[in-house]
Amino acid sequence: MSAHNSDSATKNVSAPDMATAAVLVKSNFSPEGSKIIKGYDFENGVDYSALLDSYMSTGFQASHFGRAAEIINHMRAWRLSDEPVTDLDAEEDRQPEYRANVKCKIFLGYTSNLVSSGIRETIKYLVKNKHVDVLVSSAGGIEEDFIKCLGSTYLGSFSMKGKELRTNGLNRIGNLIVPNDNYCKFEDWIVPIFDQMLAEQKEHGVVWTPSKLIRRLGKEINHPDSIYYWAYKNNIPVYCPAITDGSLGDMLYFHSYRSPGLVVDLVQDIRAVNCEAVFAKKTGVIILGGGIVKHHICNANLMRNGTDFAVFVNTAQEFDGSDAGARPDEAVSWGKIKADAESVKVYADASLVFPLLVAQTFAKDD
Repeated sequence: MSAHNSDSATKNVSAPDMATAAVLVKSNFSPEGSKIIKGYDFENGVDYSALLDSYMSTGFQASHFGRAAEIINHMRAWRLSDEPVTDLDAEEDRQPEYRANVKCKIFLGYTSNLVSSGIRETIKYLVKNKHVDVLVSSAGGIEEDFIKCLGSTYLGSFSMKGKELRTNGLNRIGNLIVPNDNYCKFEDWIVPIFDQMLAEQKEHGVVWTPSKLIRRLGKEINHPDSIYYWAYKNNIPVYCPAITDGSLGDMLYFHSYRSPGLVVDLVQDIRAVNCEAVFAKKTGVIILGGGIVKHHICNANLMRNGTDFAVFVNTAQEFDGSDAGARPDEAVSWGKIKADAESVKVYADASLVFPLLVAQTFAKDD
């Protein structure tokens, strides 16, 4: 083709219909009720509350954060008086004053690394101020709280060499360093308590459970920095279905040789934690991390055909079928979250997100 003909073709031929149809597809969308994506305007200065409020319209995980804050505030605000009286309600449940005072029962679950970190202080704040009703943690999330009352945890780095740390009696949790001396102090503190518990079991028939053990330790530590001191003071139950999976288990193991016979009954606690859910008028769950704490809370709520509000915060993905990675909708299929529940998963490190969530919810009242 000559240069003249090529130029003529360019001028006279329109874009192919197929390309036009592919690119210029007409939208069939009604924007009514939809949020417009817009972030925080720093021309207005630095207002942290407004900044976090803007997350809802920012998109991606920021919007999941905004939704999480909204759901937490809904679970906090709910009262039985919000619901209509039904023929199934007992006489007490029909009384207006009673209904106005019945709140949503809030379960808070968290993994041990968060207690090792500074999130411990955020959890302590919630327990001290009675913002949550039931705690579920792994064993490390119990013992690390007490250990921190006996010795400090320090900031290190993720790249510190394990061989060198081991030689120097230092334990690494991510970029945190815990001197092994802290665990020696923990043993010195806890063994006499185990001795006393064993004596009470033998002499008075006390049946110890993980929750009773934690309550006793919270009483014995008698330290205002402790989560479980405040749980003891405020009568907030703490459940730990894997109580032996950590230093507490090590101490129980050694104690079983030194003074055999101490029994910790799991069955009483599974009944107790399930009943926390079964007899609640409404439940909400906030779960930081995954694994056993996530499943234990969700499974307890299965006993009431699902929780009414759910906020998950973790970094796990669902492609491997793990419980930690599962989105709330998977729990709906099991009956652990109600089909019409408000729920969201925030894909984020809880050490970044949870203090901000508390700032936007529980702490706004104080």
